[in-house]
Amino acid sequence: MISRTEVEAAWSLIRPHVRRTPVIELSAGSLGVTAPLALKLESLQVSGTFKGRGAFHKLLASKVPAAGIIAASGGNHGAAAAYAARALGHRAEIFVPTIASPAKVARLRSYGAVVNLVGAVYAEARASSEARAAETGALMVPAYEDEVVFAGAGSVALEFAEQAEFDTLLIAVGGGGLIAGCAAAIGTAKKIVAVETEGTATLHAALKAGKPVDVAISGIAADALGASRIGTPNFEVARALVRDSVLVTDDAVRETQRALWDGLRIVAEPAGATGLAALRAGAYRPAPGERVATLICGANTDPGSVA
Repeated sequence: MISRTEVEAAWSLIRPHVRRTPVIELSAGSLGVTAPLALKLESLQVSGTFKGRGAFHKLLASKVPAAGIIAASGGNHGAAAAYAARALGHRAEIFVPTIASPAKVARLRSYGAVVNLVGAVYAEARASSEARAAETGALMVPAYEDEVVFAGAGSVALEFAEQAEFDTLLIAVGGGGLIAGCAAAIGTAKKIVAVETEGTATLHAALKAGKPVDVAISGIAADALGASRIGTPNFEVARALVRDSVLVTDDAVRETQRALWDGLRIVAEPAGATGLAALRAGAYRPAPGERVATLICGANTDPGSVA
């Protein structure tokens, strides 16, 4: 199980290639949240999400063959992998399911990647990408089930802790790379709460079962949080260090997207608003005096969809 040491090493390696994203601190009562709130705008990260951190770390820490890299993604990881590959001079081929939003597919192509739309869900795109990598010899860049990738993702927690004081960090979960990296980075120093939509509850189901299990995927955030099963190394970190796991409805996420736009003029995709939705909807209720924080971790959406 990786620790803060690996995350710090990853951060040192990727620092020249990623942005230090800003933090907005809000007083209690802002955006419908009862506690003082810190929002880290990882939506302003390269390629539009925190995923750029893990993608750069994987490419920088690996020997990339002439065939380049291959990734499977709901869209965001693919965009990050394609961006990092272009920046470092490598070829990129990305497999995405047909549920990927047009905005994300367009972003992939804008980075020069070869894009393959395969299957109805992420798991099917992933299987096709693995078969293609076996044919070509390209480097697989996993979306989440890879300690090199999630060590890079965890750098966001170290950076956030430098920028703001908080007791509790709420993190949206798909395949579990972000929450595993952040948990490894900050350990038990702060409370970590996992947030998932009711249609993408991979970690919630795994914690109940005591092991990763397959779940049916649906709903507003399925393109970004739609892994059918939590990653195994990710689950081991989460089981050890995540204190709570809560679910939110699609309606709560949609309302949070609108609240971010109305209150702060921030455009967030559904996955990027999921952590905040847990606070606004009361799925997680801070104790008196508790300082809470979350990431606005994705902006790859059509701005007109939240206005």
